[in-house]
Amino acid sequence: MENQIFQLQYAMDTFYFLVCGALVMWMAAGFAMLEAGLVRAKNTTEILTKNVMLFAIACTAYLVVGYDIMYGGGIFLAGIDGGETLVADALAASAEAGFDGGSVYSGASDFFFQVVFVATAMSIVSGAVAERMKLSAFALFAVVMTAFIYPMEGAWTWGGNSVFGLYSLGDDFGFLDFAGSGIVHMAGAAAALAGVIFLGARKGKYGEHGEVKPIPGANLPMATLGTFILWMGWFGFNGGSVLKLGDIANSNAVALVFLNTNAAAAGGVIGALIIAKALFGKADLTMILNGALAGLVAITAGPDTPTPLAATLIGAAGGVLVVLSIIMMDKFKIDDPVGAISVHGVVGLWGLLAVPLTNSDANFTGQLVGAATIFVWVFVTSAIVWLVLKLVMGIRVTEEEEYAGVDLSECGMEAYPEFTDR
Repeated sequence: MENQIFQLQYAMDTFYFLVCGALVMWMAAGFAMLEAGLVRAKNTTEILTKNVMLFAIACTAYLVVGYDIMYGGGIFLAGIDGGETLVADALAASAEAGFDGGSVYSGASDFFFQVVFVATAMSIVSGAVAERMKLSAFALFAVVMTAFIYPMEGAWTWGGNSVFGLYSLGDDFGFLDFAGSGIVHMAGAAAALAGVIFLGARKGKYGEHGEVKPIPGANLPMATLGTFILWMGWFGFNGGSVLKLGDIANSNAVALVFLNTNAAAAGGVIGALIIAKALFGKADLTMILNGALAGLVAITAGPDTPTPLAATLIGAAGGVLVVLSIIMMDKFKIDDPVGAISVHGVVGLWGLLAVPLTNSDANFTGQLVGAATIFVWVFVTSAIVWLVLKLVMGIRVTEEEEYAGVDLSECGMEAYPEFTDR
């Protein structure tokens, strides 16, 4: 009987992991639609190409080397234990200690769930460097990011390894990041920030005297659809990070994480709407969309401990913060067409710092040390890669190609050919 219960739990946990991974994979569609809606029509095909391409690169690079760096036990040549050894070991342990409802899941499902997180981090870079980066340079950076840069900081956090043998973020500082406000989102934003600095702003974005000239996106309905797809996918992102479902305690934990994730997104929308109305006198849709994503990013570091009201307030603070951050980025002439650095970087930091407010196991020192470690590592290594690419092959298209649109120069086709004069 004990064996049958355990095997049922194992099957439920593995299936839940896989479904959540599929939801996170669906976020790739959300990023693609969001970014395609927020860029100009002449750059739509290229941004869609980047999103499909980066997902494939991330899955392959993480399979070949990234997972081994992050967790050990490389799978490219050896393959993954389907779980039989884990089940046997767990049953043996339960026979000695008494069955306590614990469970394990397939090693293959763990890899699948982790690899879609890697792709999410790389998707953040895509939107920030949109409309002026060479496709080939972006692809090469994606290889390094997903095979090495992300797995290294992942090894120091979720992997439980020490940082270059100097200190442990978890054991020494108590760093906590439930589903990746820092490990995934802030890391992606740090890589994006480095790329934007080396890339420069789009032509015509800033005037001679520093004035900001808005460059509106071509398809706000598509951007809105992308936001809702991301909102839905985030239930897998945060919910799957509970890691289990097959007992009462974990089922209740999953339900709370889902509830808090949704509450924070709603709070982010409301916070962004209020501050945008106060600052601009208008209900700016792009700010509202980024507010929803900011709320989601803010709660990702700790969706398991706040009350729903606290989660709403954490999300609302993220919504306010993202609007202010986007304005500030323009002050420094950091041209981010979709607001990715603000949504995932600035609010990602807020998400980490919000954890100690509701979780007594976390502390502000540990969260700051963890955030600094992630940011410095990803930013510095990304800057080195961007610099090498810039010196060797160049990372920016020509001014003529940028003016005509990178759809033609990089992909040889347009997303909306019937709406052009050519």
